[in-house]
Parts: sequence; structure tokens; C-alpha cells
Amino acid sequence: MLRSLRSLSQLFRTARVLARHDALFSLEVTQSMPLPARIARHILRFGAGRIADDSSSGERLSSAFEQLGPTYIKMGQFLATRADVVGPEIANGLAVLRDKLPSFGREKAVDIIQSDFHQPIEALYHSFGDPVAAASIAQVHKATLLEDDGTEKTVAVKVLRPDAQARFDRELDAFFWAAEMAERCVPSMRRLRLVDVVQTLADSVELEMDLRLEAAALSEMAERSVQDTHYRVPSVDWKRTSKRVLTLEWVDAIPAADIEALTEAGIDLPKLATHIIQTFLTHALREGFFHADMHQGNLFVDPDGTLVAIDFGIMGRLDAKSRRVLAEILYGFVQQDYRRVAEVHFEAGYVPKTQDVELFAQALRAIGEPIFGKSAEDVSMGRLLTQLFDTTGQFEMATRPELVLLQKTMVVVEGVARSFDPDHNIWDSAEPIVRQWIEQEMGLEARLQEAANSATALAQAAAELPEFLERMGRAARQLSDQLDEGGLRLHADTAKAIGKAEGAAQRPGHLALWAIAAALGALAIIQIL
Repeated sequence: MLRSLRSLSQLFRTARVLARHDALFSLEVTQSMPLPARIARHILRFGAGRIADDSSSGERLSSAFEQLGPTYIKMGQFLATRADVVGPEIANGLAVLRDKLPSFGREKAVDIIQSDFHQPIEALYHSFGDPVAAASIAQVHKATLLEDDGTEKTVAVKVLRPDAQARFDRELDAFFWAAEMAERCVPSMRRLRLVDVVQTLADSVELEMDLRLEAAALSEMAERSVQDTHYRVPSVDWKRTSKRVLTLEWVDAIPAADIEALTEAGIDLPKLATHIIQTFLTHALREGFFHADMHQGNLFVDPDGTLVAIDFGIMGRLDAKSRRVLAEILYGFVQQDYRRVAEVHFEAGYVPKTQDVELFAQALRAIGEPIFGKSAEDVSMGRLLTQLFDTTGQFEMATRPELVLLQKTMVVVEGVARSFDPDHNIWDSAEPIVRQWIEQEMGLEARLQEAANSATALAQAAAELPEFLERMGRAARQLSDQLDEGGLRLHADTAKAIGKAEGAAQRPGHLALWAIAAALGALAIIQIL
């Protein structure tokens, strides 16, 4: 009861802000709402004022989330990937949402650092400046270290917001409550698995609350991408990293959002667009480990065109099965093999076997065919994913939480590539990476390797078989000796327990017989009367 009241209070505040931005309901929804709901809408808007705005509903919602604060900004970024839940217009409006928040000041950051390391700030850094960027989870400071040779090294110091954990916990609990109520009261919403979607968001936020995990992700990505050309991540200073503080190499490169600066530096923008698409797909397919927040604010470009990624708080992982499914779906669309794309959905268990694979393939054709023959600007992976969500919903495909971060990142990366090259065709960039992975992981060589692995496992099992049979023989001989000596003896407590279990097993049967007898007796009395 207390949780419901707390969640209702939180959601009421949220609804008031949304109403003030006229982002609570679209005009079409408002006109079709029942009278009590329309009255509730007017009550929410009463006294809240209204911000006059001619922007789209998605842009108004984005503004409302910015006013509501960090948790809602994070939720807005998340919903921008879920056109199947909020619709294409709102998803597009939320796609521009970025963490642009006021900082919490240098003094509080210094207090957190000194508390975590039990040292004065001067013992850790030669200089420590004011915050240069602030987001929903943390803010970043520019600092310097004094090297052994007396030179200064510039570093970035990321410090967790002091109230972040408590605020996220409180507001995420309200999200969970709303999702639970929606699934309980509106059966059609259960397909969307809203609770699982919120749980995915909660999991990603929880990981971001420990900056040691981000440091570990940076380190792991550095190892996995060591052979990648023109891609790098900053190095971590583990000595000055804790749960609430992350110190890493300062990236002195061109922000990916500064197209004018990239052009002036002579960066080949179409090539860079191809590079970011192929880098993401390589990490997702080859490693099953990818940066899941690759917007322009987290990307920089070195003068030689090397892509530098920062902010590894949200990472995506895909198991072997999910990678195979992803590759086959993408490649199937590239090859216009809709039957195979449909079969992959069924084989993976994404679409229930009660559905018709031929009808599903036909529906997929309706999605894929309009893409081909169009200009590059019309060939959108984001649009395809949105239509795919709508179509799979008609065929009772449930939301796949493990693919949510992947879907989000694919859409974001496409947007970044298009910012570099508006005419970029994402499918042309994706095709060689997907094809190469399929050839390596699903071709003859991969099958031979799987067979070799299976043969090795079988040989190991065969080598252990004699020892296993010897153990079984010893156990059989011991059991035979006990029976020859007068039967198998049980401890008194064991025998008593078996007796009780036997009686319990027979009791339901006895009760059933008595119930049948009583019913027959009642029928007989009715007949006599």
C-alpha cells in the first residue's frame, strides 16, 4: 500500500510536468478518451500552466523529460529506441535528448574524491579544475598529473553524482509499479513486456552506478579491439579509480558532433560514416560486446580519422545464439531472402510456432521490398526496425529484452553515420561485415571446427569411461555384499521417514475415494426424493 501511494505521488508529479508541456496525450488520444479520463487530464493541467510550443509531440516530451531530471532523461533516451512502444513520431523526438544538466560543483566532487581515497585532492592530482561536462549519472573534470620526469599529463576525472543512486532507485520503483499495473490491467500490453523493459533500464543504470565497472569495460574493449584499425579507447588510471571516481586519459580530439571542424581537418566523412557502422557491427558480431551508447557526444575523431569512444557506462553483450540470429536476419534482408528471415525468427523461438511461417515471410517482404531501389536517404535501418516491431507484434512476438540495447544502438549509430554523410547507405556498409561473419562462423570451416570440438569432447569422455565403469563396478559389488549378508539395512530414522512419505502419498487417494463415495450417496438421496 505504501509503495502504491509513493509511486502514485511520483507519477502524479510526472503527469503534471507532462501536462504543462502538453506532452501527456496526443490530440487524437485526447479526443477518443472517455469522459473521466478527460476530466483527469484537465485536473492535471489545472494550475500547472502551459508552455506555448508549436513543436512536435516527441520534442515536447523531450523538453518535459529534461525538466523532470536525470532518471527521466535516461528513460527518454531509452524510449527513443522503442518505436514499437511509443510510436515513430515520439521516438524521433526523443532521439535528440541528451544529458545536458547543471553540474553539482567542484567542491562536492572534491569531497567525494577525498572520501573515496582518504587523501587530500593535492596528493592525487597536480591540478583539479571545474566541471567541463555534466550528465545524469556523473560529471567530468579536467585535471593533471605530475609525471616522474616533471612533465604534466592531462586526465579526465569522472565523478558520480552524490544523490544519483537514491533518486534513480526511487523513480525506477515508480516505473516498475506503473509497468506492473499496465500489464495487469491491460492484457494487450503484456506482449510488450514492459516490466522486463524497465528491468533492462534498471540493470544498465545499476552498472553505471559503479565506475569501476566502466573502467573494466574500457579495459576489456581495449583488449578486444587491439587489432582494429582506426579505433581506440582511452586508457584507465586504476590507481585513481574507485566506485564513485574514474580517472582516464584525456581525449584531445575533434568531437564527432562538430562536422565543421571535421571538414576543416580534412576528415573523409563518408569513409568515417562507413567506419562507425562497420566498427559497431564488428564488435557486436565478432565479440558479442559493444558500446551501447554511441551517440555523437561519446565519440571523437583523431586527425588521422581514428574513432575514439568514451563513456563505457552502458555496454551490450550478445551470446552466440543472439549473434547468429542477428547476422542471419540482417543478411536475409540484404539478400532479400524473406523466407530465411522468417525461418530464423521461428528457429530462435522469437515467433510462436502456432503462427504461419509463409504469412510471416510475406509480411517481412512488405517491409524489405520498399527499401530496395530507393535512394540512400530512404534506406533506414531505424525505419526497418520500427516496421519489424509492428509486424512481429501482429505475429505475437514478445519483446526480447536481451536485444533492446542492440536495437537502440543500431538506430543511434545509423543517425551518427547519417550526420557524417546524409547519403550514406547503411546496408552497403553492413553487408561485408555480416557476410564475412556468416562465412567464418557458419560456413564449412566453422562446421569443421565444431565437429573437431565435438570429437575432442567425445574422445575425452571415452578416455574417462574405464574409470567410470570401475567406480560403478565397485559400487555394485558393495551393494551385492550387503544383500548377501542379510538384506539391505536402513537406519531407523530413514525407515520411519519412508513410512511417513508412503502414508502421505496414499492419503490423497483415500480422500478422493471418500469424495466419490459422498457424491454417489448424495445422488442416490436425490433420486429417492
